Amino acid sequence: MTPLAYLLAAGVGLVLGALGGGGSILAVPIFVYALAMDPKIAIAMSLPIVGLTSLAGAWGHWREGHLQVKQALIFGIAAMLGAFTGTQLAGLISGRTQLAALAVVMGAAALSMLAPTRTPADAPAGSPSLVLSIVTGLLIGVLTGLLGVGGGFLFVPALVLFARLPMKQAIGTSLLVIAMSSTAGLLGYLGHVPVDWGVVIRFTTAAIVGLAAGVYLVRFLPHQSLRRAFGVFLLVVAGWMLFQNLRAPGDTLHRSVILTTEEGLT
Repeated sequence: MTPLAYLLAAGVGLVLGALGGGGSILAVPIFVYALAMDPKIAIAMSLPIVGLTSLAGAWGHWREGHLQVKQALIFGIAAMLGAFTGTQLAGLISGRTQLAALAVVMGAAALSMLAPTRTPADAPAGSPSLVLSIVTGLLIGVLTGLLGVGGGFLFVPALVLFARLPMKQAIGTSLLVIAMSSTAGLLGYLGHVPVDWGVVIRFTTAAIVGLAAGVYLVRFLPHQSLRRAFGVFLLVVAGWMLFQNLRAPGDTLHRSVILTTEEGLT
């Protein structure tokens, strides 16, 4: 890994720690465009990195009292089922298509972060919705397995709306949910897509360093300002990815897609 790759990895952790999600969505673009990896390999390798980094962040938030284990298990088990399903769907499409879909998801995440939102000091009125929690966990989990995204940018508002958690607890709880869904997604890819564990360990170490800084900074920085700044950045990256994906000739973005598909990803 290059010094730039280490810096980018630390940035992934920083955003995860500060926002409870969003940073993991950058892991795949970093692997594809900074480390020149095949999209399918990049997606598979992003999952243990996202999972381990999120788990470390969840521990930090738990020590701060910002993690609800019960709600994490409800969302997390549903997300694990969805993530494993997503890995099976991944075998039906090309790596280039996955990158294009990821860019669209990144754009949607950016717009959601730029939209004005209410940050409640206390949990919203009403009782938690078990059905909506399970359905939401399943759907976001599918995105994790299919595109390698942690889904924190979706889990956090879902935990606020459906689990009735205050924002800070939703952020901490989402990290444990992401760790669970990423683990299930990785299990779906193992044996079908090669994983360079040396790169995974180095990238994860750098991300955890950044995450520790993010967990600390979230105490002092305005949450909405952080969201909007990262939303602008995500929008730029998503647009650039779509441009690169459309202009790339043939199968240059996924050199080993045929190989991985023939090996039985489906």
